[in-house]
Amino acid sequence: MAGRRRAARHNHVSLAQQIITLALDRGMKAGEHMPEQAIAEACGVSRTPIRSAFKILEKNNILVWKEEAGYFLSQGAQDGLTEAKVGVEDLEQSLFTRILADRSARRIADVQSVSALARRYSVSRVEVLNALKVLARDGIVTQLPGSAWAFQPLLDTPRAIAESFAFRLTLEPQAILTPGFTLDPTRASALRAQMRAFQDLPDSRLTAAGFQRLDIDFHVMIAEGSANRFVQGTLLAHHRLRRMAQKEAAAPPFRQRQAMEEHLDILDSLERNQLELAADQMVLHLRRSGIRRPEAAGRGMSPLLRGPQQAGARIKGTAS
Repeated sequence: MAGRRRAARHNHVSLAQQIITLALDRGMKAGEHMPEQAIAEACGVSRTPIRSAFKILEKNNILVWKEEAGYFLSQGAQDGLTEAKVGVEDLEQSLFTRILADRSARRIADVQSVSALARRYSVSRVEVLNALKVLARDGIVTQLPGSAWAFQPLLDTPRAIAESFAFRLTLEPQAILTPGFTLDPTRASALRAQMRAFQDLPDSRLTAAGFQRLDIDFHVMIAEGSANRFVQGTLLAHHRLRRMAQKEAAAPPFRQRQAMEEHLDILDSLERNQLELAADQMVLHLRRSGIRRPEAAGRGMSPLLRGPQQAGARIKGTAS
């Protein structure tokens, strides 16, 4: 309950959804008064975030404001309130997705103000802040002093990809070696079956997207197994950035199969509780993967634009 209340304080859209759930649970009907203080106490927050959530509900025609009387429900359970809740959920997800898509396509710069994003998407500052806070929880943006937010670097250049491998080479083996590392056996078994099925596909059916999904799922499972919450959180945030990197260069089929076999070998060692061996295998796996990706990412680039590749090559050399 305490965690849910803290989340509500930081996310007015989630709070708006909570208010609708409250109205549905109480069987409230259209026209019933929604007193700020009573709703705030029921949701476990102060009146300030309740006002912001009420504004969202008013904008979506779920509440109406009456001068000197306050807010009233414009619809109840019999009038489509449940469907309205879905619309509020879609509002948050839609803006979150649009910002993420524009960032992935480099249509928005590294640093953005709340006002600039509100103008770009024709939404309120509150809605932008809600979306940014979701992105911040995923490690994609960081709030700067004032109203500016900075996006994390995209993994779409040779140098960024090389730095990603160097970072992971430092931290992923340590995630395995942290005291208390645990592997989810059910998840590991399901992932093992998926990777075996991937290996059985003919080369013509091996796709970059399919490989990337399984690869990231495997490394996310390793990160979540770490008992060190700082190591776990840092790696999970980085893997979320990797999921955004739709332009990550595809490994050739032989390397995709080899990488899956390396994943399976690491799983074998983890299941036998041979953590030091698994960590060594992770080092070898990342070094092999890191050798090819920066080079492949530069294909098709003009030689005049390959300056960052040289820096990437130096980093790559330390991991090979």
